[in-house]
Amino acid sequence: MYLVTSDGVVMFDTPWDTTRFQPLLDSIKNRHHKNVVLCIATHFHDDRTGGLRYYAQQGIKTYTTRQTDELSKKSGMKRAEFLIDKDTVFNVGQYSFQTYFPGPGHAADNIVIWFEKEKILYGGCLVKSVEYDDLGNLADAYIKEYATTIKNVQAKCKKPRYIIPGHGSWINSNSLDHTLQMAEKLEHKN
Repeated sequence: MYLVTSDGVVMFDTPWDTTRFQPLLDSIKNRHHKNVVLCIATHFHDDRTGGLRYYAQQGIKTYTTRQTDELSKKSGMKRAEFLIDKDTVFNVGQYSFQTYFPGPGHAADNIVIWFEKEKILYGGCLVKSVEYDDLGNLADAYIKEYATTIKNVQAKCKKPRYIIPGHGSWINSNSLDHTLQMAEKLEHKN
């Protein structure tokens, strides 16, 4: 996902395919006539952090949480230039959004991005599209905490108009409830 502002474009997460790093920047520039100025990765997996080093080399400010940085370092993943120590509000151009760590779920470090004024939630891989019938990659998941983490997102991000998952369609705004149901089923299974 990316956000077009009067001060440039903010990317949330990066492609993991190295052949897509520059074409994405080119596409954004051609379409919106603006440069990407900031990129925030929502957890340490390669499908979120893969382009961080490349984008930093292009002069884009790259951010992760300190926890994501530690996991990235341990796993040999790409690392950001700047670290976020706590839930942080960013103001870029005419927009304001907050990073929020609701607890472990898909991974120990997954954060979401909340646009309070617009009521838009970018859930990253923590939130699953309603078109999926499972929680996806659970290699680093916290099965017992996943449902509680989703409830924390619901409590913080009240009545989102749009919910954008890390993968799949965002057309249906029931993805938080859908993810919660799958997490509760999985928790009771284990």
